[in-house]
Amino acid sequence: MRSILAVDDSASMRKMVSFTLTGAGFHVVEAVDGMDAWDKAQTHSIDLVLTDQNMPNLDGLGLTRKLRDHPKFKNTPILVLTTESSDAMKQAGRAAGATGWLVKPFDPGRLIEVINKVIR
Repeated sequence: MRSILAVDDSASMRKMVSFTLTGAGFHVVEAVDGMDAWDKAQTHSIDLVLTDQNMPNLDGLGLTRKLRDHPKFKNTPILVLTTESSDAMKQAGRAAGATGWLVKPFDPGRLIEVINKVIR
């Protein structure tokens, strides 16, 4: 079973994402912010990271850069799921090493489609 690290400081958003992903057959590890995600990435086998951008302690782009700097996560797909939709923010995401960018509110079918496309 593929494992996804879902990172969001909103408990309700984490639950919605987790419900969607477990329903599609994924194992979900939840994290409350970028630092929590970094800690959990060290102790869990992760096939994909799905992160919010705007979070306390370490935001999504900071987490993406931190993961990309570590050899273990060089090729791990990282998707940013956020309310941020500006082209400048998307470019910053690509520059940090994000694989893709999805805007909230998310369509569950589209989320699963994108994950299945990049997780192979």
